[in-house]
Amino acid sequence: QVQLVESGGGLVQPGGSLRLSCAASGYIFSIRAMGWFRQAPGKQRDWVSTITTDDSTTYTDSVKGRFTISRDDAKNTVYLQMNSLKPEDTAVYYCNAATTYGNFWGQGTQVTVSS
Repeated sequence: QVQLVESGGGLVQPGGSLRLSCAASGYIFSIRAMGWFRQAPGKQRDWVSTITTDDSTTYTDSVKGRFTISRDDAKNTVYLQMNSLKPEDTAVYYCNAATTYGNFWGQGTQVTVSS
């Protein structure tokens, strides 16, 4: 089992920045990749970004150049730095861990981009 706890969400104006954190605990050794997904009201949960254990990163097209995923192995934490935020980035952001035991999710953190 892997437990994930997200933090860092909040209300920000368009053009602003936020940094989300996802702290992992439990069977850390089983993690193969970690990522972020988001779900806007009334919509499906969509993939945003992934980072693998060899630091390979990928992003959905709508956030390329604005979001950066990174990890700190000493803290068992993955980050999502979000810059130049737009109202359409408003969603609940979920952390995901892909492990040898399956996929695990955090509880989500709300990001609202509004003036």
